[in-house]
Amino acid sequence: MKRSPLQMTQDRRLRLIGLRLLLLIVVIGIWGIGSLGAPAFILPSPRRVFGVWTQLVITPGFWADFGITFYRIAMGFIFATVVGVVLGLLLGASRTLGDFFQPLLVVINTVSSSIWAIFALIWFGLSNWSTIFVVFMTAMPLILTNVWQGTSTVNRDFIELAQTFRMSRLQVLLKIYLPTILPQFFAGARLAFGFGARVSIVAEALGASSGIGYRLRQAADLVQTDQVFAWTLTLVILMIFIEAVLLKPLETRLFAWRKPRPA
Repeated sequence: MKRSPLQMTQDRRLRLIGLRLLLLIVVIGIWGIGSLGAPAFILPSPRRVFGVWTQLVITPGFWADFGITFYRIAMGFIFATVVGVVLGLLLGASRTLGDFFQPLLVVINTVSSSIWAIFALIWFGLSNWSTIFVVFMTAMPLILTNVWQGTSTVNRDFIELAQTFRMSRLQVLLKIYLPTILPQFFAGARLAFGFGARVSIVAEALGASSGIGYRLRQAADLVQTDQVFAWTLTLVILMIFIEAVLLKPLETRLFAWRKPRPA
């Protein structure tokens, strides 16, 4: 009996969930075995880390630090998205602008996130803007580059047709370029968000008085390895939540017309 497309989709989802649960079990198993012969301050067991994490979750300070880190990541990513998409469209639509600004983009991509964090501390001090700036400078070039490259896939016939109908440059950008670069944008945005979240921890560890990165540094200074693992677990859960609940469903909804890849 031939299965319906809906059944095939459900089977693929169940298989994917099963594979990911298996991977999780394998990772925890290897971690647990490795912790048997190691001191707790070097490699705490999964049970110990989970116990510490559950104790952290019930404290008000945990949610305050969690919220401030999420706010910094979100603000930096939003600014990076707006600037990256606008500049990517402009540079892609104008070869002259693209050739002019390309060396600058190479320089920005060359500078590491740690250097941006140092500049952020000098310019913004111990404030939210330090972390927001580092996230922005890490995520923006990735989004800009993907959007810029996406403009090269725009069908020139559409542009010529738009010019025939005397559409303005803004209309061409919004009605032809923007829909075409959406797949490249999401590919860059998901990558940029992951990088941005990681560098936010570095920025908070170097110069902040709150947030997950600050708590990680504090726990490391006190050799509280179980808390280091617990805060790291918090960041992982945050990233999985953003990816699974926000970015992936949005991408799936926008590109529902795509033919699924065969299993």
